[in-house]
Amino acid sequence: MWLLSVLVPLLRLYLCGIRVLLYQMFHRSFEMPVLPKQNKRVAIVTGGTRGMGFETARHLASLGMHVIIAGNEREEGALAVRRINEESSEGEAEFIFVDLTSLKSVRNFVQMFRDRALPLHVLINNAGTMLVPEKRTEDGFEFHFCLNYLSHFLLTNLLLDLLKKSGKNGRSSRIINMASATHYAGEINLEDLNKRTIYSSHAAYSQSKLALVLFTYYLQAQLMAGGFAVTVNAVDPGMVDTALYNNLWTLAQMLKKLVASVLFRAPAEGASISVYAAAASELEGVGGCYLYNGQKTQSSDLSYDSELQAQLWKKSCQLVGLQEA
Repeated sequence: MWLLSVLVPLLRLYLCGIRVLLYQMFHRSFEMPVLPKQNKRVAIVTGGTRGMGFETARHLASLGMHVIIAGNEREEGALAVRRINEESSEGEAEFIFVDLTSLKSVRNFVQMFRDRALPLHVLINNAGTMLVPEKRTEDGFEFHFCLNYLSHFLLTNLLLDLLKKSGKNGRSSRIINMASATHYAGEINLEDLNKRTIYSSHAAYSQSKLALVLFTYYLQAQLMAGGFAVTVNAVDPGMVDTALYNNLWTLAQMLKKLVASVLFRAPAEGASISVYAAAASELEGVGGCYLYNGQKTQSSDLSYDSELQAQLWKKSCQLVGLQEA
């Protein structure tokens, strides 16, 4: 039983990876169209100090945005801000510390941002981790579940009033959640979201990405019902050559090195789908989508389960101490 509980998620996740690599072998990376200027709009990008997050922040700044890079590496954040501000004559970047493994830190970040009295037009929940050995956060949550999903759930909800206030008809605020093809392999056990019964890093990672997609659809339905000018979309960057793969097993690391230079996408290519979702005119007012390679794509059947979406939302509110809307 234990062996199956570990092997099945592993095989399902790697099968997802093989399918993505086969797609990328025969399809060109999404070519981003010319995007409209975003002057005076404000964005937050979590995990924006490196990899896809950095490329996302850099591109948004080049469009004229004021970009807040949220991350837990102060020196790395200062370097990222300096690089972006030296390159960009249109927008600007700044760094605010947040540790997404700590709910207290998320709340502190939100307060620091509110103290700036800025509007908020774009929130990109980009930060993530993958295949980390079993460990718990300071709040007792499973690491993938907290960093990839739960902290972003809290962050989004704490900033939702600003996003609603900043959005206007014809110029909506936008929330972008960084999903992954691994969500197709994901399952949600509402009674064991922290994987205490049997731990599998593969199952934990896939669950966290499925949770983000379920969250995307439920929040979009709420916003639409309330008539707010805010949209929520999930984006899938494909397989991108970033530090996310540093926790792969030794054999998988060796195989990854063999194929990454040929089949993996560069961080700038992976970031293009987030930038597109944040700024493209054709996505104005369009929410509740799963975007892959520039196209609206069907996510997993489970992700459309409205009852599961509602149950996960309710459970997440309880876990982070939010009153359910």
